[in-house]
Amino acid sequence: MSKIVTVGAVKEVCLLSVAMLLGVGACWGKPAVSLSPKSGPPTSKLLVSGSGFKPYAEIDISFDTKDEAKAVANGSGSFSKIAIHAPKSALPGKHLVSAVQRVGKIGAQAPFLVNTNWSQFGFASNGDRSNSYENELSPATVGGLKLLWSYTTGGSVQSSPSVVNGVVYVGSNDNNLYALRADTGAKLWSFPLNTGGIFHASPAVANGVVYIGSSNDEPNDKLYALDGKTGAVLWTYFGDGASIYCSPAVANGVVYFASGDGDLYALNAKTGALLWSFGIGFQVNKSPAVANEVLYTGSLVNALFWAINASTGAPLWTFQSGPSRDYAFNSSPAAANGAVYGASDDGNLYALNASTGTLLWSYPSGPYSEPAVANDVVYADGNGGVYALNATTGALLWNSSLGVAPAVADGVVYIVGSGGVYALNDTTGALLWNYVTASTVETRPAVANGVVYVGSDDGKVYAFGLTSGTPRKGVSAK
Repeated sequence: MSKIVTVGAVKEVCLLSVAMLLGVGACWGKPAVSLSPKSGPPTSKLLVSGSGFKPYAEIDISFDTKDEAKAVANGSGSFSKIAIHAPKSALPGKHLVSAVQRVGKIGAQAPFLVNTNWSQFGFASNGDRSNSYENELSPATVGGLKLLWSYTTGGSVQSSPSVVNGVVYVGSNDNNLYALRADTGAKLWSFPLNTGGIFHASPAVANGVVYIGSSNDEPNDKLYALDGKTGAVLWTYFGDGASIYCSPAVANGVVYFASGDGDLYALNAKTGALLWSFGIGFQVNKSPAVANEVLYTGSLVNALFWAINASTGAPLWTFQSGPSRDYAFNSSPAAANGAVYGASDDGNLYALNASTGTLLWSYPSGPYSEPAVANDVVYADGNGGVYALNATTGALLWNSSLGVAPAVADGVVYIVGSGGVYALNDTTGALLWNYVTASTVETRPAVANGVVYVGSDDGKVYAFGLTSGTPRKGVSAK
């Protein structure tokens, strides 16, 4: 079992190593190291390159204090793109990647920022609502959560937060999208949107760009791409001007969203250029899921669930639920492990084969379930509670009446309701932690970098972490 080393301890070891090298006359700093990428979640693949070493020298590459690989310099004293991985146990914050020549003990370091971002409504584009990278909050530690900060907006907060690189992005029913510092809650910027005081959608964030739609201002509604640092408009897309109620999904450089006109759109994420559109013919107001080059979504009438080629917009298959075509698939689906899960207002959650649309099982959870999927368990909400179901069979494992809107991270299921926000053991459903807010919480929690973020009908955005009042190093906004 690998030992978890704190960032502080790593810094002490690294400083001691530098002092020792200087003490023997080594020229630390002449060599140089570069990383690609420079940040990412635990288990990220890093490509390490270096220069300024002795020709043909053997070089040890380490992440913090753990040796990860060996490189051999070429005749120019350089090496290129040596692959290592950030350890699964690497906590959010700054870590050091070192390259040290075996003979002469000269070397260099470069920082790598570990994060466990929650970048869009479904966590990832597949909509599974499960942060598989979270490694600070667990059943053993979540009971120690305390309020870190709260930020008061001008209206109720029913938009679920997205958290990326030290910034919380969330909408308020005061018709504004807010960017807040994740460590302190300080406002960085806000952007006004035409939502008619109904801001349910969550922003999606990718490559420093925030994507969000406007609604209730037909025929002027648009999808906006905003600079994540400043809130400046980068581009907008105007379809037929119908309301955009759903949260966008971003995958592989493409933004996917549905409009009130009954059309699905795929746009180039950098330019906003239309790649394709597909007319379902009936309004879609929930976020699509995208997995393995397939987009999944449901329509509000005809009880149809669709699978569409994410590259071309061509329909692949449909599934119809219920005894009447008047029913709707009124939930944001989740795709995982070869299946896709979505609820119909005939009162059932359906599990379908993701490739063929064949029914695998159904469970009477309620009409509006937006499931989370983790470790072969589906966490479905409906009828005022949460159900844990075997993902393969649909068999009930446990249920809780405390709240709805499940999000999962490292063995903990987070739910919300009139009593605030709750943390449950993902295996048993046992209550591990609860915080009572001044009003009902309707937003799905976002769990990122050891902090839980929710919005409330009391108009506040809340952040809960293990250390109250202490700014978190390495994950704050720059």
